[in-house]
Amino acid sequence: MAPDGTPWSKSLEVYKKRIESVTSGRVKIKVFLGGVLGDETQTSQELRRGALGAWAGSLGALATSVPELGVLDLPYLFRSEAEADFILDEVVHDDLAKLLEKRGFVLAAWGENGYRGFGTKFGPVRTPAALKGHKMRSQESRVHLETYRVLGALPQPISVTEALSALQTGVVDGFDNTPVFAFAANWHQGITDFTLTNHIYQPAAILLSKKELDRWPAELRAIVLASEQRELARQARVAVRELLPLLLQNLENANVKVHRLSEAERDAFARATLPVHERFLKMVPTARPLYEKIKKALALRRSKG
Repeated sequence: MAPDGTPWSKSLEVYKKRIESVTSGRVKIKVFLGGVLGDETQTSQELRRGALGAWAGSLGALATSVPELGVLDLPYLFRSEAEADFILDEVVHDDLAKLLEKRGFVLAAWGENGYRGFGTKFGPVRTPAALKGHKMRSQESRVHLETYRVLGALPQPISVTEALSALQTGVVDGFDNTPVFAFAANWHQGITDFTLTNHIYQPAAILLSKKELDRWPAELRAIVLASEQRELARQARVAVRELLPLLLQNLENANVKVHRLSEAERDAFARATLPVHERFLKMVPTARPLYEKIKKALALRRSKG
């Protein structure tokens, strides 16, 4: 879904050049940007069938094919980007790679969408009650839909390519996403306010089609899945994060008011959305071992300061 000229498109160009170089041109990559092949849900299904060779996108959309991935999108699961990095790179990488492979996907590297906030046409979202009764664009994800529901909002699953039109025509009153995506996709043109609730940290991923990869010689599979590619992805995450101050200024320059929550206000959101964790685990019981592993690792890390 990333438009050209964004951190994600630039990262994919680096990835493309790297793979083509290390394989001496035996593997060639053509990148399709801006949703020209369909939305994330459609293209992830095409990847699973082997109609596409590779895919880059958010885990919120991918969770429609691999429901257990929704655990990573649970509200206020991570307190910081460092915690998210720790869990993705050191705690659950192998578990998720195996889970994805069972569903027809091969994990090449983690990327990042980042911390999501609320873009609205009705003012800031400083309290959970502020969303009550409002129609909000949502990803087609159990976690995202349930998060809106516990906050009293009316979630409307709408594809990325149709979201701006829905905002401008009044079909929805707002959305949640990251500042970088909101600006890159021009969604900021349909809002007056953006509130940095940081309610969901959302990973992204570069995936390969297992059907496609199984046809490759072993040495090529080893090259494209080497740790060097994972390091490129870590660098891309840093690049996205470093853009945040500039992006917030760009939003304000475009007459979108940016609101930062106090610690107490954020705690109120965390308490209000905590029921989403158990609701999700009841809907996707196979995700519970993964959830418990993450919580245990985070508790141990936090106890060490």
